[in-house]
Amino acid sequence: RNTRNPLSMLWALVFAALVGLCVGQDSSALGRQCGPLERLKVKSQWNLAYGYGISRVEFGQAIWKAFFSQEPASKEFFRRVNPDDLQSADFTAHSVRVLGGLDSVIGMLDNPPVLTTQLAHLQGQHIDRGIPANYFDIMGRSLMQVVPATLGRCFDPRAWNACYNGVIAAGIKSP
Repeated sequence: RNTRNPLSMLWALVFAALVGLCVGQDSSALGRQCGPLERLKVKSQWNLAYGYGISRVEFGQAIWKAFFSQEPASKEFFRRVNPDDLQSADFTAHSVRVLGGLDSVIGMLDNPPVLTTQLAHLQGQHIDRGIPANYFDIMGRSLMQVVPATLGRCFDPRAWNACYNGVIAAGIKSP
């Protein structure tokens, strides 16, 4: 007779899955693809890092500070939103729009047909604005600095590299 409580077994399974997400072990066969587990990790980690309310504004300021420190000349693309004052209303509104778009795209990682359509739309917008393709790499490096600083040990750089560089940035960069 099996005396194990099914509810206890379920909790143990849920706990093991959460530990696996936090530890950040890469379970994909190739170690570099943005598979279902990597997509789930990125979505979960993004939700934790991106936060709510005012923390989103502060998170955005950290992202843009990292971005502009890597590519100061990029401020020229943002002159209409006052990139010299990351706390200004104009720049904060811009940051909220950009990170809201990234939030949306990350939320679509598990729906490839919708994600592909959205990435194509964003690609068109960035082509129209003349945004250089390497700026998506800079944004990726900025995310790779700020997200782990927010999450600590629960950050999975392999999942982020695979999903941001291999899917999101690759889908937005001009051909």
